[in-house]
Amino acid sequence: MKKIWLTVATMLALTAPVLAQVLFETKAPYAILMDNESGTVIFQKDADARIEPASMAKLMTIAVVFHEIRDGRVNMADEFFVSENAWRTGGARSGGSTMFAELNSKISVENLVRSVIIQSGNDAAIVLAEGIAGSEGSFSAMMNELAIEIGLEHSHFTNSTGLPDPDMYVTARDLADLGRYLIREFPEYYHYFSEPEMEWNKIKQPNRNSLVEMGIGVDGLKTGHTQAAGYGSVISTAEGGRRLVAVLHGLPSMAQRAEEGRKLITWGARAFERVSAYPDGAIVTYANVYGGTSSSVGLVGKGEVALYLPRGSRRCLSATVVYTGPLMPPVMEGDKVAELRVFCDDQLVQTAPLYAAYTVEEGDVMRKATDALKQLALGWL
Repeated sequence: MKKIWLTVATMLALTAPVLAQVLFETKAPYAILMDNESGTVIFQKDADARIEPASMAKLMTIAVVFHEIRDGRVNMADEFFVSENAWRTGGARSGGSTMFAELNSKISVENLVRSVIIQSGNDAAIVLAEGIAGSEGSFSAMMNELAIEIGLEHSHFTNSTGLPDPDMYVTARDLADLGRYLIREFPEYYHYFSEPEMEWNKIKQPNRNSLVEMGIGVDGLKTGHTQAAGYGSVISTAEGGRRLVAVLHGLPSMAQRAEEGRKLITWGARAFERVSAYPDGAIVTYANVYGGTSSSVGLVGKGEVALYLPRGSRRCLSATVVYTGPLMPPVMEGDKVAELRVFCDDQLVQTAPLYAAYTVEEGDVMRKATDALKQLALGWL
């Protein structure tokens, strides 16, 4: 088994020697910009490095809460108790972001959710975790279980707040996928992310995502900061005719976080046009299958495969499909088996997942023998 690269026609030809994607720069050490609908990566910078999530981990806390509400185990009107642990660890005396919840009081799930999203309340996150799972440890297990279900392959959560823990980590790519998941699965709650402020216990606090109030179309999602990790944010906008999700992390100040976030999300919204490379259901290319009822399987996107190119240019230099193969049967319809990679001037500028277009079952002995000879001739075995 080895990684196979297939050159494919992207149905586009080159017109510009250098495309705008290559020219964009950010001061953020870690960054990614995705199309929300397709998951196409428009820009990335060290997006698969392990990073401390800080309060951006609260997006996973919120995802678990929304799941519990959807499954009928929790209601927005339910009230949860503010324990001494939540009050001491996440309250005013802790020195971190807080809701200023009163010890031994009860707060509705809706207000706790609003605090986590708007104020980044650590006390609110702990109250939700204890109210749902009994303890943060049990709630963290729920977070990790959901992370696996979503497909966040390089993240691990140990608490509901994002407070520093050496065993807790994410990647910029996983955070972007988590943001896309929340937007896709829980649209009825997305309005909370763009609320400008929240008042609790007679203390009014603005949305910690300052881009929400900047008038540039940003309507979510979450900021984070610790001394060790620096400043980061998960950002989304629907400006420019499509929704984008961006992640930046590792910046030295709130001001730079806001400026770099503004630059990246504005560039993505305004500098590109959507070009359909392959319509829904169209075969992009074929991947080899060893010992199956068919010697290959067609690869398709999840829906339309779209490219995002700088305005004024409809061309791209090259595209390849990468997969580890030959694939071993059974290959099930809908399995993610490959990745489309688009290059401009030898720079990787976009990626999009590809899936098996149909099922290929395990073949008979004759098929396996034939494929074995073929693979030996090609040097794959």
